[in-house]
Amino acid sequence: MPLTRFFAPLSPVGRLGWLRSCLGALCGIVITGLICRIWLGADAALPILIAPMGASAVLLFAVPASPLAQPWSIVGGNTLSALAGIAWAMLVKDPVLAAGLAVATAIGLMSLARCLHPPGGAAALTAVIGGPAIAAAGWSFALVPVALNSVLLLAIGWLFNNATRHSYPHRAKALSRNTHGTRDPAPQDRIGYNAADIDTVLARYDELLDISRDDLDALFRQVEAQAHRRLHGEIRCERIMSRDVIRTMPDEGIGQARDRLLARRLAAMPVVDDDDVIVGIVGHAELLAGAGRTVGEVMATSPCLVSPDTPIDELLPMLSGGLYHDALVTDPDGVLLGMITQTDLLAALWRGHVAERVAGSTV
Repeated sequence: MPLTRFFAPLSPVGRLGWLRSCLGALCGIVITGLICRIWLGADAALPILIAPMGASAVLLFAVPASPLAQPWSIVGGNTLSALAGIAWAMLVKDPVLAAGLAVATAIGLMSLARCLHPPGGAAALTAVIGGPAIAAAGWSFALVPVALNSVLLLAIGWLFNNATRHSYPHRAKALSRNTHGTRDPAPQDRIGYNAADIDTVLARYDELLDISRDDLDALFRQVEAQAHRRLHGEIRCERIMSRDVIRTMPDEGIGQARDRLLARRLAAMPVVDDDDVIVGIVGHAELLAGAGRTVGEVMATSPCLVSPDTPIDELLPMLSGGLYHDALVTDPDGVLLGMITQTDLLAALWRGHVAERVAGSTV
């Protein structure tokens, strides 16, 4: 087996993901240790850092999207586990039996409290076999240093991960939903797999996976898009966008804007400033509801924005979910370059389908 393939599953995602993780763990452990040393004093009997914090740092900085690395998992998992260890250390004199009971109880408590965190097992074990100083601390050991270590490490992880563009706490992309409030499934769920399919397969799998259902759904949809792109070729937004885009400005009156939409038989048009930078989008619904006002007062301020090199298959979930009907193509500075409507996207997909069938019939 090639070495690259052997080590690949162990490496954080990204070209320099391992370096980012190393730097984050360095900052997290050092700063947590320094603060706890000040808190406890240099000659404190209790450890300023407990060993499970090393494992928590691996999860927090190397795999911050893991359900096992989320805030409640870190703080709740370590603290509840320490309490379990303290309890069994007090009740059972045999350290081996107490250790086993502590880890087993920690797993049970974390599962019930929905804060499963593998380092918690080590926190429970530390409470049992950590030595006289930990035994003398009693119940307070779960607060200082365990909970204190966990909270400080978590705070540093939150700052570091977000500073390095890794959103933390992790939030999976929302599953598709019907934005019209009817009982129909969302458009993306009417063909292909849906959320119920994922739940059914996970129930059959009967194993705990270190990834959420929502993350699985987002991953599967990206795999579908990549497979479609590979099999059918890639068309980018710049190829199908309208370049001569009718637009308006925030200070234009509602009546003028509505007349332009009607005259051009348009459903919506982008709103730009003096530098042609996108500031919103306006359609008939906004204009009809805003009599006597300006476009800037009624426009939607969060339009669907894409770059010219975005593959059009990435537009499918955006323009078929019911929230957006048009995509505005911009340069990196937000300057309007073009516009793609649902009709443009449908026409491109249909022409691609026809071309594929014609090519297949001539083979």
